[in-house]
Amino acid sequence: MQLLQPITLGTAAAPNRVMFGPHVTNLADEQRAFTTRHTAYYERRARGGCGIVVTEGASVHDSDWPYERAPLATSCAAGWAAIATACHTHGALVIAGLDHAGGQGSSAYNQRELWAPSRMPEVNSREVPKWMEPSDIAAVVAGFGAATAAAVTAGCDGVEVNAGQHSLVRQFMSGLTNQRDDLWGHDRLLFVREVLSAVRAAAGSAVVGLRLSCDEMAPWAGITPDAAAEIVAALSDDLDYLVVVRGSIYTAEKTRPDFHEPSGFNIGLCRDMRAAAGGTPVFLQGSVVDWGQAEWAISDGVCDAVEMTRAQIADPDLVNKLATDTADTVRPCIRCNQTCQVRDARSPIVTCVGEPTSGRETQDPNWYAPTARPRNVVVVGGGVAGLETARVAALRGHRVRVVEQADHLGGVAATAGPGGPLVQWLISECASAGVSIELGTSDANSAAGEAVVQCTGGMPGTRSYEITEGAIVFDVLDVHRGTALPDGQIALFDPIGGPIAIALAETLGTRAILITQDQIAGNELSRTGDLAPANVRLQQQGATIERRSLLRVVRAGEVELEDRFSGERRIVPCAALVDCGVRLPTEPIVGAAAQAGDCVAPRTIHEAILEGRRVALAL
Repeated sequence: MQLLQPITLGTAAAPNRVMFGPHVTNLADEQRAFTTRHTAYYERRARGGCGIVVTEGASVHDSDWPYERAPLATSCAAGWAAIATACHTHGALVIAGLDHAGGQGSSAYNQRELWAPSRMPEVNSREVPKWMEPSDIAAVVAGFGAATAAAVTAGCDGVEVNAGQHSLVRQFMSGLTNQRDDLWGHDRLLFVREVLSAVRAAAGSAVVGLRLSCDEMAPWAGITPDAAAEIVAALSDDLDYLVVVRGSIYTAEKTRPDFHEPSGFNIGLCRDMRAAAGGTPVFLQGSVVDWGQAEWAISDGVCDAVEMTRAQIADPDLVNKLATDTADTVRPCIRCNQTCQVRDARSPIVTCVGEPTSGRETQDPNWYAPTARPRNVVVVGGGVAGLETARVAALRGHRVRVVEQADHLGGVAATAGPGGPLVQWLISECASAGVSIELGTSDANSAAGEAVVQCTGGMPGTRSYEITEGAIVFDVLDVHRGTALPDGQIALFDPIGGPIAIALAETLGTRAILITQDQIAGNELSRTGDLAPANVRLQQQGATIERRSLLRVVRAGEVELEDRFSGERRIVPCAALVDCGVRLPTEPIVGAAAQAGDCVAPRTIHEAILEGRRVALAL
């Protein structure tokens, strides 16, 4: 397998061609330093076989504080040293990510002006940055050099300069953000050349990499693939490797999109950049979560190596499993972005819906510790919570059977959203662990001495609107499970603003009338980066959106809506209504030893998995 072959980057040799790329973790402390949690997080991927670990980008100058727990290079030496020591034990290279967010940063944390090439307002906050003076430019260039020296002295094998998303370096290179009329505008590559010169001088023989946006997806002024090929050719002699990414100030969500974008979306772009790189090793980035696609990309000449970041958040042992011919046991990344995309105002800790211990390596127990007293366990409900409870309990040594009243496993996740591959993995792992599955039965009676765990999920919530005689109302999960809808326009009531109603509206296209109380459809999708793309897709599919609307009455052939601000009511014709509203827990099972998942409180896959593990450990 070429993915597992060594690769030389400058003077360093990586044991394989899999990279764990830089990303926001929110694991830093209040002094903006790397912590023991960072060390454990990166060490876990190195122990799992990853060949190249690139740490979270550190701001090279204190003018940059882009998110609350963003590392600052002047505070990172001890952390870099600890990470390097821990990862080197397993043979991985450690590369320090170096950053400055420029105009895409934030003034919320240091209460300072943003620094940028030109006075272009930040797209999301609309904040106008400061036009950088020559002294500011010199300070940031010097900061890249000083950060490089600190990282290499600390034991890192090299550094990676970010000229991709959220990057001042990219902003100097792009006509979208650099509209200067001085030498820094006349030669838009001058800044990156100065940065790389300072970095190379400080790095000595250490590795120097560049993460470059090769398509800003704004061809009227941004970096285009043709322009990027020229940039790559001009810079490649100064680089030991190149990571090909995409995205701009207008397309931040396109750099690491969710499952709505195809995996490996940068394949064509990467192939072109490799042709321009003149032999410099090139890494493919772009939702590559399937090892088969990664292997194909190398063998087909798309790239020399592959970044598989989210895949290794989902399964830290991915590389080791490939090396031991157990690839069929790799936990899939479903590219939901629900808990691994954490660059937002809530500052959550990075983790994974399918592997909640990611990001919590120093806190979580050993879920699989053998039990001292094996028990007979019946798990009632074969959704995600039930399957994870059964899987972990069986691996601990309990004798487990799952009882599911439906004729299939997986619950909501099997029918709505991107969770299908994770459900299939759970089913396969339960089978390997010896879990007995009983489908099509609601018999929750336990045998003598059998511990009952309730994982029965949720049920439709209380409806706050009036339903008159003759009205047709469906529950959204029944529709996802195959219940046929009548012909004509279908109203979708979405008081949550989540992905399930949006997905159904996309499927129905011009037949959909999405009713939302918010100013924009799918309000909660901002957390996963899918808010703007979802609204684009709805527009493209021709769905109608009734904004700022409360559902009051459902009648035969129509719904009555109320404007949430003015109180004005209006009638919207439709053949039926699909309720996509809040769900409630199912009724408790008397005598159950524990509960997990939506029967506790309806939430997401993440909570279902986590609670399933906690229950299995407590049995």
